[in-house]
Amino acid sequence: MYILVINCGSSSIKADVIDTQLKKSILELDAERLPSTPFIQLNNEQIIYHGDLNFESIIRYCLHTIKSRLAEKQINGIGHRVVHGGDQYSQTVCIDAAVEAAIENLADLAPLHNPANLAGIRSAKEVFPAISNIAVFDTAFHQTMPKRAKQYAIDKNIIAKYNIKRYGFHGTSHKYIMERSGEYLKQDVKNLRILSCHLGNGASICAIEFGRSVETSMGLTPMEGLMMGTRSGDIDPGIITYLQNKEKWTSQETEDFLNKQSGLAGLSGLTNDMRDILQQASEGNEDARTAIQVFTHRITKYIGAYAAIMSGIDVLVFTGGIGENSADIRHRICQGLEFLGIMIDDDKNKSAKLNSDNDVANISDENGRVKILAIRTDEQVAIALETQKIIQEKNKVNTIPKIPIAISARHVHLSRATVDILFGKNYELTEFKPLSQPGQFAANETVTLIGLKNKIENVRILGPLRPKDQVEISKTDEFFLGIDAPVRESGHVEGSPGITLKTAHGEVAIKEGVIVAWRHIHMHPNDAALFGVQDKDIVSVDVDDDERPLTFKNVLIRVSDKFKLEMHIDTDEGNAAEIKKGEEGELVLSAKSVNLHDKNV
Repeated sequence: MYILVINCGSSSIKADVIDTQLKKSILELDAERLPSTPFIQLNNEQIIYHGDLNFESIIRYCLHTIKSRLAEKQINGIGHRVVHGGDQYSQTVCIDAAVEAAIENLADLAPLHNPANLAGIRSAKEVFPAISNIAVFDTAFHQTMPKRAKQYAIDKNIIAKYNIKRYGFHGTSHKYIMERSGEYLKQDVKNLRILSCHLGNGASICAIEFGRSVETSMGLTPMEGLMMGTRSGDIDPGIITYLQNKEKWTSQETEDFLNKQSGLAGLSGLTNDMRDILQQASEGNEDARTAIQVFTHRITKYIGAYAAIMSGIDVLVFTGGIGENSADIRHRICQGLEFLGIMIDDDKNKSAKLNSDNDVANISDENGRVKILAIRTDEQVAIALETQKIIQEKNKVNTIPKIPIAISARHVHLSRATVDILFGKNYELTEFKPLSQPGQFAANETVTLIGLKNKIENVRILGPLRPKDQVEISKTDEFFLGIDAPVRESGHVEGSPGITLKTAHGEVAIKEGVIVAWRHIHMHPNDAALFGVQDKDIVSVDVDDDERPLTFKNVLIRVSDKFKLEMHIDTDEGNAAEIKKGEEGELVLSAKSVNLHDKNV
């Protein structure tokens, strides 16, 4: 397929035609210094522009230029980078009038980006009227962050009124880095704790656990987090009001100061280009040295914080213009992180040169526990591949049959060793009743869960026995017991909290195993083939209830020849959604936006 990828910024346009089979660009257009003094290049050949000096006219000219150079090649689809998708879009979406309106309504949260993204969409529809336009959202990858990572500590009424929360950005790049890391290391990303450091004029860090974003440094807008080229990153809010009072700035002047006059450019007093700042620092410029030290210090600080959140790191990745190309910056960031298992090989680091043919460099010391990689990100290719999924309808599913929805109450899975302690040596569980999944049963035996704050009695054990102990509870149970349980796929209990289990016969304190089960769908391989999905895919499920239609997002697909088709949610979600016995859901495209209704989960 040939996919035209359009990335419109406030003063630039990048448009590539991507061959998705080769995963390479066959036509590259870059336009900068827009709209006043446009400098346009097509495959490094300068194109002279003589039209009106407004953004929309220049975009249309660029797209007509691309169209004229394609000859017999047919564009199969157009993918647009859209910075802010808010809560509406957790996945890639085919653009219609409603999507355009949503992008426009979110412009207040990304004033430098969403209006430009929208201008690109409307120009593409005009120049290529017969071709589908697809939106790939920067914020989508971060929709999986837990609520505690999204919330700001401000008045909840203000939060609700303006939908203020941490959305995160650079999601397309972080997702691409996650997938490329797994490919390079030949490991399932679900088994890796990855820290992706996207360092460029815009910079952010993303903590990725079990293939999902669980934390990221940017927030409501791209200004939060790391120090960047011209953005301040994290700042004491008191400074903002202090400067407004002292300088008599308007809100726009304050935003321009933090967004365009701060960061590397502000501290160095020179430029936002790290290459120039490193050169000046080597020649003794103290301001340049300070800028570098603050930049790297903040990144190191975030790495330590995110390592704590994930209880360790398996892979540390550097990407983006600075992350890919500056061995000096990578070295400075990794200094002092040996206690986390992060040990960089200076020779490998200095010799690492990334290009389209060699896009990954392993710069780890062989004695270090953490793999340190420099990876050449390619957001254009990533957007093209996401667009291709929609165009080819690879993820389109047959909504017949519908999926039965079951509420999974709190329960316990036990190992042989734990049953021996709680009930006696070689004790065998007895069946209370069979479960819907073949071979599984609810046992007559129960245990008491003893947490830090309270206990819950008569919690049912499910059989048969498993290799690891696992306690599945709801969020309400979590707070009642005083346990901070992560949302996890069943079977993945590494780094989860422990709990005390008690029966009349015995008592045992398991070291880990307490989770809130990630909502999931059990499928037989025949079901997966019918729906067009695979094990570990993430989908959405619509429940078309006349009184209360809703959508469950981020639903995990689990495929096994031992499974029967059924979706499982926990008690809290079932109560909140008012799920009735016999309720059924319809699978939504895993690469399509979720259509939100009056209520959603």
